[in-house]
Amino acid sequence: MVRPKTVFVCQQCGAQHAKWLGRCTDCSAWESVVEETRRSTAPAAGSRTSLAIGAAGGGVPQRLGDIVQQSLERTHTGLEELDRVLGGGIVPGSVTLLGGDPGIGKSTIALQIGGTLAAAGRCILYVSGEESPEQVKLRADRLGTGHDVIALPETCLEEILAQADRINPALLIIDSIQTVHSRELTSAAGSVAQVRECAASLTTHAKATRRSTLLIGHVTREGAIAGPRVLEHVVDTVLYFEGDPGSGLRLLRGVKNRFGPTNEVGVFEMGENGLSDVANPSEILLAERPRGVPGSAVLPTVDGTRPLLVEVQALASRSVLAMPRRTTLGLDSNRTAVLSAIADRRAGLRLFEHDLFVSVAGGIRVQEPAADLAIVAAIVSSARDTPVPQDAVFFGEVGLAGEVRAVRHAETRLKEAAKLGFGRAFLPEITARRVEPPPGLLLIPVASVLALCSLLGEVG
Repeated sequence: MVRPKTVFVCQQCGAQHAKWLGRCTDCSAWESVVEETRRSTAPAAGSRTSLAIGAAGGGVPQRLGDIVQQSLERTHTGLEELDRVLGGGIVPGSVTLLGGDPGIGKSTIALQIGGTLAAAGRCILYVSGEESPEQVKLRADRLGTGHDVIALPETCLEEILAQADRINPALLIIDSIQTVHSRELTSAAGSVAQVRECAASLTTHAKATRRSTLLIGHVTREGAIAGPRVLEHVVDTVLYFEGDPGSGLRLLRGVKNRFGPTNEVGVFEMGENGLSDVANPSEILLAERPRGVPGSAVLPTVDGTRPLLVEVQALASRSVLAMPRRTTLGLDSNRTAVLSAIADRRAGLRLFEHDLFVSVAGGIRVQEPAADLAIVAAIVSSARDTPVPQDAVFFGEVGLAGEVRAVRHAETRLKEAAKLGFGRAFLPEITARRVEPPPGLLLIPVASVLALCSLLGEVG
């Protein structure tokens, strides 16, 4: 017997409430609770309704010591950078959520993965809820791969699962999860209830059949995957595609991975034939670095376990405004404002008279504190109109007192700098005493922002 059920769901966090509220009690978001009517069928006596991962295995309690560990036979995707982020390849029965801005390359990389596996003799089912099979074929023709992939234009969850059981693919690709809807719910596709229930059903189905599943998700204006946060909790792996659409460089960031390392980063380049691996991203990021120009400093940053050399640029221009502007690209604006105040106060640069623009070249985003010293060096260089040494790199955290503090992965940063031919490294004083420099790299210890200004004046 089918009976309607009315629930009140927060569109921000997915929490359910017994009545309508002006403010969600879970996430404190205002005007986010909406009413939804669902159709639910009363379960038969003794039937399982749990969506837990253990439901596929019967849910029998076991001693951890008695559990036999299954070997993870990973499937290589054909893209080394993607395998690096996934921890070696796709695990059978795993569910991966891929998010990113529109046009960043989510469907492209999904079709490339499917084409590579299909060419190896595996059955791939590509469910397209936004594009027709003709449009998918046009992309396959452009990429030169994916012609053996089976395309299914469908948005109904029950039909998708039925076709998947009939075809039995090794990989099920859903493009996108926001277009899928279940007949058991009356809400529109893309709503919180639909996204949550469809993702949970696909996850349970993947665990029961050991069928790998790739979900493509839309993102909000803030850059987070659209839908409730539970969507990220129910899947095994969450990947974010980043990059400037006007640039060919793409970053694939793993923020969650139950089968491998987290915070790993893969670097790709978008071309006419799709995405290709970038073996040495630091060389590409610094290829167009200007020589002898003030306001440019090189930062050896570490994203996950991946070292990257990026160029931090700063421009200090005399302001005609009562309140000079502070603009950043690829950096935390609040932290950059604090660093400009530190440089102004500790080094006497009089930055309060200048508009300040700071960015990271190449469309890369850097959030770690190790970027502080490179940012300050670029600001000092631009304010003094004096270039920093061309063969120097800078890293270290800067405190409010102007002191330079140690950061992690110093050896990794120094090795990457030495590999690309840099000869000097400005780094925290305590770190310079602890690490052994690579051959050909001179370590220059920096104790404070004032000391950095003096050193730049001596070696400039």
